[in-house]
Amino acid sequence: MYVCLCVGATTHTVSECVARGASTSKEVAAACGAGADCGRCRRTLRAIIAASADREAGREAELQPAASH
Repeated sequence: MYVCLCVGATTHTVSECVARGASTSKEVAAACGAGADCGRCRRTLRAIIAASADREAGREAELQPAASH
């Protein structure tokens, strides 16, 4: 799905930028151009970033050993 029509960036493009370390909409804009022009997509960019962070936090929680009592 297209996220940024100004530069033709898709959710895949933005997700790749986030996977490579972009953690703000400004960093995504610097990496692929999404969000750099009109800014209408910045809310969506932030949602993609947050979803990625939530997934990563879930993975880390799964890797933590269970507390023994």
